[in-house]
Amino acid sequence: SDAICNFVICNDSSLRSQPIIFNPDFFVEKLRHEKPEVFTELVVSNITRLIDLPGTELAQLMGEEDPKLPGANSTASGFFRSLMSLKRKEKGVVFGSPLTEEGIAQVSQLIEYLHKNLRAEGLFRVPGNSIRQQILKDALNSGTDIDLDSGEFHSNDVATLLKMFLGELPEPLLTHKHFHAHLKIADLTLFDEKGNKTSTPDKERQIEALQLLFLILPAPNRSLLKLLLDLLYQTAKKQDKNKMSAHNLALMFAPHILWPRNVTANDLQENITKLNNGVTFMIKHSQKLFKAPVYIRECARLHYLGSRAHTSKDDLDLLTSSGSKELQPLKSQKRSRLDSCHQEETQQRTEEALKELFRHVHNMPDSAKKKKLIRQFNKHPTALTPGSDAPTSPAPRRTRSRSFSGLIKRKVLGTPVILERKSRDTTPEPVRVSKENVQLLQKCGSPAHMSQAKLKSLEGQKEESCRRMRARLLSKDSSSL
Repeated sequence: SDAICNFVICNDSSLRSQPIIFNPDFFVEKLRHEKPEVFTELVVSNITRLIDLPGTELAQLMGEEDPKLPGANSTASGFFRSLMSLKRKEKGVVFGSPLTEEGIAQVSQLIEYLHKNLRAEGLFRVPGNSIRQQILKDALNSGTDIDLDSGEFHSNDVATLLKMFLGELPEPLLTHKHFHAHLKIADLTLFDEKGNKTSTPDKERQIEALQLLFLILPAPNRSLLKLLLDLLYQTAKKQDKNKMSAHNLALMFAPHILWPRNVTANDLQENITKLNNGVTFMIKHSQKLFKAPVYIRECARLHYLGSRAHTSKDDLDLLTSSGSKELQPLKSQKRSRLDSCHQEETQQRTEEALKELFRHVHNMPDSAKKKKLIRQFNKHPTALTPGSDAPTSPAPRRTRSRSFSGLIKRKVLGTPVILERKSRDTTPEPVRVSKENVQLLQKCGSPAHMSQAKLKSLEGQKEESCRRMRARLLSKDSSSL
């Protein structure tokens, strides 16, 4: 963990103004080292979002099953396997041994020397001197110091020895577990307007998938792979001198870093083009492949900052441990808060607009249009008077009677019954404008601004009109009889 990030306390005031360099992948590396199971689950869930891995291939990627490789059951591959085991019988500290930090430190001397000699024509293609290569190989295995700049060794000797080291590893640099995933990444292509796959590679998705796949490589493999791809990238940039393009370099290194061990070209006949093109793509885009995607950085950062929010490209749920709570998506929380604020603001504006409209209608001159608008306000269940703060609930509709006696009861007895019911209620209700008092309201103004005296006078006038109407109806009935 000390290699990830070093914190230095500096008391020199002259240096405090210098910009602070911070590794954006710090929390990613911290999560990888401290909680590898959580880290692997996060990365693999995003890999399966990009490429289709059936159950068996996914189990191989996770290390739950042994990888099933092409040509594993053939007789030729069995003979080839026994031949290679004889060659690797005498294992040294570096060559033929599993990849270690010590072996990477020795091989990094070769890579550093080749960075200074990239102009040699046919680099990695032209073989060097076998005797000088054996001397150099023994020196690396014994761990002795080597002065490659002395002129004793040629750049072709060093380049051939680097390929030999990669070829003698027990498994390829990209590991057997990742073999099927690399085949699927090579098949990622763009879609046309109708949703059909095209032959054009989808470079953005391929880069993203490789970034995720490299994150779950073993640490020594990932370190050496970065050193190697940087070297091949710089070599391809000088192809006008060394005549080695990215594709030519891929043909040289694909059998050593991607092909499964103990297989022949015949075993990979169907996939050999995909594998070679995949290594070519890695060389061309090597400067982007060792950066964690933004959403992986954000997940790792939020994991250590103690936030319950979780952000990913598809809002995936990450369980930090078997007993941890599920993390809520940050985007959904923000969206819900914005929606609630927007709804409250819209409702408030609507209420203010209704109040203003009600005032405007009552200030209109007397006309049939004004009467019609007032009737609409009375019928609307959410109509607000200028003095009210909340919408009034609609009054229950009475059943209408079409008989003459029903008309008498509605005209004569309807209003006192309603007034009596209102007087029994403990909570006062907003004054409603009735159809019979439209003209009185037009003369007196808005019911919300009426004084108590005016309301009593209106009730008196209403009772007087009821008595007169009752007398007229009784006189008509007596004359008809």
